Amino acid sequence: MTVKFSELGLGDKVTDAVTAAGYTKPTDIQAQAIPHVLEKKDLIGIAQTGTGKTASFVLPMLTLLEKGRARARMPRTLILEPTRELAAQVHENFEKYGKNHRLTVALLIGGVSFEDQNKKLDRGADVLIATPGRMLDHFERGRLLLTGVDILVIDEADRMLDMGFIPDIERICSLLPPRRQTLFFSATMPPEIQKLTQRFLRDPVKVEVARQNSTAETIDQKLLKVGKTPAEKRAALRDQIRAAKDMQNAIIFCNRKRDVATVARSLERHGFNAGALHGDMDQKSRMDTLDRFRTGSLAILVASDVAARGLDIPAVSHVFNFDVPTHAEDYVHRIGRTGRAGRSGSAITLVGPSEGKYVDAITSLIGRQIDWIDAPATRAPVREDKQDDKPQKSRAAEKPRPEESRKPRPEKRRHTSDNDTEPATFGADGHIPAFLLRSVGKRA
Repeated sequence: MTVKFSELGLGDKVTDAVTAAGYTKPTDIQAQAIPHVLEKKDLIGIAQTGTGKTASFVLPMLTLLEKGRARARMPRTLILEPTRELAAQVHENFEKYGKNHRLTVALLIGGVSFEDQNKKLDRGADVLIATPGRMLDHFERGRLLLTGVDILVIDEADRMLDMGFIPDIERICSLLPPRRQTLFFSATMPPEIQKLTQRFLRDPVKVEVARQNSTAETIDQKLLKVGKTPAEKRAALRDQIRAAKDMQNAIIFCNRKRDVATVARSLERHGFNAGALHGDMDQKSRMDTLDRFRTGSLAILVASDVAARGLDIPAVSHVFNFDVPTHAEDYVHRIGRTGRAGRSGSAITLVGPSEGKYVDAITSLIGRQIDWIDAPATRAPVREDKQDDKPQKSRAAEKPRPEESRKPRPEKRRHTSDNDTEPATFGADGHIPAFLLRSVGKRA
């Protein structure tokens, strides 16, 4: 039997806003979680990405907040997010579904001036959405009181705890009223993280709509063996993008922020419409890049894991893992950017010689094997250069000189390892100058 939003106990204002947005049937996580939240129960909600976890707490919170008003610097509810982008996305959900309410929503994230945020807090915030660090900054400045918080939401709970936010979360919880409602939502909940929830929640209801760490069946997952050098990886990535069928847009994930910028520049130089998203960018640049990707003016987004968790970009057709994620759970979140809401998607992971162990951890986590695909036709070796991947066309035009015409280059003296057979540098080849062998006499 299919449940409708109108049957979940939500307020009329919320139901009308959801209907106006074009939704009539809730997802599984929404259908199971919303009634418990409305009953003011603590809850752990587990569902794979793209299933609508955000609305699972936003919609019932709007209903619960219909009565009462916030006082200056005393928010009524608090939502903690691991990244600025996720916080901004939740803010958009409150604006979308709360359009029939007169609620004040404050967003406390880095990259925005304290003065603008203080003005929002001074007017009174019914809903406070924040990253832990910026929220504690406001508290320490005396601009925020947390004694009036009735509902605490920790979104992407495993990521919040895994990213080192445990001390901040513990402190924040100690500042909140003990009799509050606490909600945990996440795509994964490892056992060691679940133990920590016992310190934050009281007799929680556990809602799990999919096997933990599962991936959507609508995603076509593939692995590709690549060379060990970054240039070979970038060349293989370009080949896969060119060969991709029905590609509308794509997110490319790198493990390191510096690689994000390098890969984005490389793709741009080869004629791809690509942009970068990583944690070192200022907030305005990050939001502008995301907006361009959402609206289609940017076709390829190269990102660090800051973009892997919960970002609602529903029509992503392809995901490429330039690096195999070192944490297997991140694989689930990365490829979850495609194949959302029943759509089909494709995820291709480039695997270097030293990354096999990470692939083994991923297949063990998701409980299935991932097929390998063959690389394109053999290409000429890819050279590293300071120009960062000059187009292959210019290299192919170069005519190699005959072997006999090449003059040997003089050997450069360098430091050697234990496996080197070349003469070692001074002091490492066994020869000791005579002046070092002279005995040192005693001074008179």
